[in-house]
Amino acid sequence: MSIFERYLSLWVALAMVAGICLGNVAPGLVAAIAAAEIASVNLVVAVLIWAMVYPMMIGVNLASLKDVARQPRGLAITLVVNWLIKPFSMAALGVLFFEVVFAPFIAPADAQQYIAGLILLGAAPCTAMVFVWSQLTKGDESYTLLQVSVNDVIMVVAFAPIVAFLLGVTDIEVPWSTLILSAVLFVLLPLLAGLWTRQRLAHQDRIDGFLAAVKPLSVVGLIATVVILFGLQGQVIVERPTVIAMIAAPILIQSYGIFLIAYGAAYALRVPHRIAAPCALIGTSNFFELAVAVAISLFGLNSGAALATVVGVLVEVPVMLTLVALANRTRHRFDTQGATTHRRTPL
Repeated sequence: MSIFERYLSLWVALAMVAGICLGNVAPGLVAAIAAAEIASVNLVVAVLIWAMVYPMMIGVNLASLKDVARQPRGLAITLVVNWLIKPFSMAALGVLFFEVVFAPFIAPADAQQYIAGLILLGAAPCTAMVFVWSQLTKGDESYTLLQVSVNDVIMVVAFAPIVAFLLGVTDIEVPWSTLILSAVLFVLLPLLAGLWTRQRLAHQDRIDGFLAAVKPLSVVGLIATVVILFGLQGQVIVERPTVIAMIAAPILIQSYGIFLIAYGAAYALRVPHRIAAPCALIGTSNFFELAVAVAISLFGLNSGAALATVVGVLVEVPVMLTLVALANRTRHRFDTQGATTHRRTPL
């Protein structure tokens, strides 16, 4: 691992602090960055996500996609967790915490806003940053791409109905242009660029050397994205730390719970670790760019729903790093399981 990856937790923590300071010291600069968007997709963040995704796409070998069909269980786990469990468990936790546990401390109107933000997070599975988590766990790049691509297609069809159902709003305005543009920007175009780069490099040794050179771009993109997102809500985070902690509570339970469900199912179904780790991390991570964009369009930039989606970022990065560490430390259990299965397989 490079020095960037080895001390990723430290860089992310510093990025959070830098973002909060930037939002309080230079709100005009943050506002200018926030205003640079098309179809609710921030152009600055889009560039940074490209920096995160492009190195991973170079590692995708289309020739290996034929082997993906041999592991349908990983894809099945991802789809079940993302679309049949995660949105509904997040909504249930939101209602439990803000209508029961924290009800005496929060106004009902604010509670509904926070619940709405949590629902938006739960209904938007990760698209871009999961490639970073997959790389850190030595995941299968081709299989990760397949899972993300399938989730993107389902998201276009299922996001609006699920959010509408859980919010109780039948005329919800979903930015379809944001969904389509995000899929093109964060999956299709980086993939084409990665394939083109791989073809130009031709030999595996040259590919590996180029990957080593551009690999730090992923971490730099992640850190810069965290700075911007925390800068957008820097003043609110400083002024209302107690509310931030309240919003974080159900997100933390959701994140670790979803990971354990997916990772445990992958282990029980004997899914190889290179597929199991990204499979579980996709379900745990969120497409926070979409969640933030929809929250702002539905409820406003300074709404409780928008705040909840930003808190999701605050919680997600350190949580994902701990889960990456857990996945790496338990890799041997999957390897041992696979070896045992192989020995027991009759000739």
